[in-house]
Amino acid sequence: MNKLTFYLLGLLLSVAACTQGKPTSGEPAAFGQPTTGDAPTSLNGLAVATFAGGCFWCTEEIFEELRGVRQVVSGYAGGKEQHPTYEQVGSGQTGHAEAVQIYYDPKEVSYQTLLDVFFEAAHDPTTLNRQGPDAGTQYRSVAFYRTPAEKQLIEATIRRVDASKHYPSPIVTQVTVFTQFWPAEGYHQGYYRLHPDDSYIRAVSMPKVAKFRKAFAEKLKKE
Repeated sequence: MNKLTFYLLGLLLSVAACTQGKPTSGEPAAFGQPTTGDAPTSLNGLAVATFAGGCFWCTEEIFEELRGVRQVVSGYAGGKEQHPTYEQVGSGQTGHAEAVQIYYDPKEVSYQTLLDVFFEAAHDPTTLNRQGPDAGTQYRSVAFYRTPAEKQLIEATIRRVDASKHYPSPIVTQVTVFTQFWPAEGYHQGYYRLHPDDSYIRAVSMPKVAKFRKAFAEKLKKE
């Protein structure tokens, strides 16, 4: 079961999803327009983090529910292809991984907390180029850093989680300097909430989100 199976369905739903999803006025960038640094002018005062952990439908929702996070954008990072599309990334030939860019208030949630969520609940960082039914380099685990301090925190977190035996196998997450993030097509944004009856969401995404909610209950946004 590969997420490319859902590509044609996504195309059919794209018009509806784009009109019902996040407002374009608040989005950091439109599809096909890269982000290369800190949060844009419209989100001044926020910090930004970028992670890849398999299907971005799942990862986006997890970080959206975290208190202090203002916005999460699904997209592509880690490759060389300019203006990549979902179909191109899904082929595994562009070098990109499905990723999320997280805009958060560091006064409310720390970068360390984001790392704890990423490594302990958002995905399985011990499986090489695979998350559950999704296989390929586009589903690899990557923690992108923007500063030497972030790199140190990532590496320290990996050592701590490995030492704790949280997983039976060692973490294989790539620790890579951030260069560029390409927002995904509009119908991917907010996909989890827009399509609760989607078979992939029900079978794969919902169990991941439930695991996160249980592990980080005290960190969730209040309804």
